[in-house]
Amino acid sequence: MSTVLVVEDNNTEKEIISNCLQTSGVSVLTAKSAEEAFEQLKNHHFDAVILDIVLPDRSGFEICREIKSEAQTSKIPVVMCSTKNGEMDKFWGMKQGADAYLSKPIDQDELVRTVKQFLA
Repeated sequence: MSTVLVVEDNNTEKEIISNCLQTSGVSVLTAKSAEEAFEQLKNHHFDAVILDIVLPDRSGFEICREIKSEAQTSKIPVVMCSTKNGEMDKFWGMKQGADAYLSKPIDQDELVRTVKQFLA
């Protein structure tokens, strides 16, 4: 079974994303800050990361850049999910190394399709 890390500080969004992925057969662990995310990444193997941009301690852009710059995590697909949905936000997310960028509110079918393409 594939395992995905969901990094989201909003409990409602975290539950929606987690339940959506679990229903589609994906195992999910969560984090609500950069600190928790890096702790999870150190202790578990993930097949993908779903990453919010606005987090309490660091931006998702910074986290993505760090994930992609570390040898042990650089190959993990990162899907950014944010209410920041302007073209410049999407461009900047991809420039930081994101493999996909989805706008909130999340289209659950699109989320599952996007994640599954990286798990295949």
